Amino acid sequence: MSVIAFLLWLLLLVLCWPLAVLALVLYPVVWLLLLPLRLAGVVVEGVFALLTALIMLPARVLGGRR
Repeated sequence: MSVIAFLLWLLLLVLCWPLAVLALVLYPVVWLLLLPLRLAGVVVEGVFALLTALIMLPARVLGGRR
């Protein structure tokens, strides 16, 4: 957790502690729900990197810029 997020959480705790406690409890649940989307993003990024490498392969073999 970054320092800014921690300070914002402390400010929320002072101003509205029930909402801060709810946010603290729901954070792991939201993180777990978003985990498949993160994994899908990693897979899509890997596929794009593979396609880029395949497209650039002839230029690299023929001695394109490095």
